[in-house]
Amino acid sequence: MGVARDERAQLSNLFTEVGPDVPTLCDGWTSRDLAAHLVVRERRLDAAPGIMIKALAGHTERVQRSYAARPWSELVDLVRTGPPALSPFRLVDEQVNTTEYFIHHEDVRRAAPGWEPRPADETRDRALWAALSRTARLYYRRSPVGVVLRTPDGRAITARAGADPVTITGEPGELLLDAFGRTKTKIDHTGPEAAVATVRSLRRGL
Repeated sequence: MGVARDERAQLSNLFTEVGPDVPTLCDGWTSRDLAAHLVVRERRLDAAPGIMIKALAGHTERVQRSYAARPWSELVDLVRTGPPALSPFRLVDEQVNTTEYFIHHEDVRRAAPGWEPRPADETRDRALWAALSRTARLYYRRSPVGVVLRTPDGRAITARAGADPVTITGEPGELLLDAFGRTKTKIDHTGPEAAVATVRSLRRGL
């Protein structure tokens, strides 16, 4: 199995375990809302653009509400089975869903008290680091100061060029979550005090 498929399966199991009404790290969304979002993204190509394009968001929200109204077990099964056979998402599942499902899996895990990062997984961490390497500059494009992402073993990505950069250190998954604007992470910031404060308050992600 690939990382995206593993994360999808684990998130689906977690959905079944916690039920439809628990909070997530997605602002204002319960687990039911998050599951409906994932289904719309993969199964309703007419509505998916509204996830990113504000002018189309009304249609997306209506479609998402219709999925959220379905029985919970049915909604979770739609997440678990993934994109339908004719969906382009099925052809590029690992490329487009590895980060999506890792992040949303953690959105449910870390909304609960007492969370801890999952143990290291070489395959998963390698895939997340590769994804971060491709997209870090996009996530930190608004930074007025330099940003370097570094793992404890010394691998590094320049996410934003600049003098006296802030270095953010953590495991690949923690760095990816931070890049997407999640605050419940295990990371360290080092650099000039004012620059660190700027990066901490930065609007990150897409």
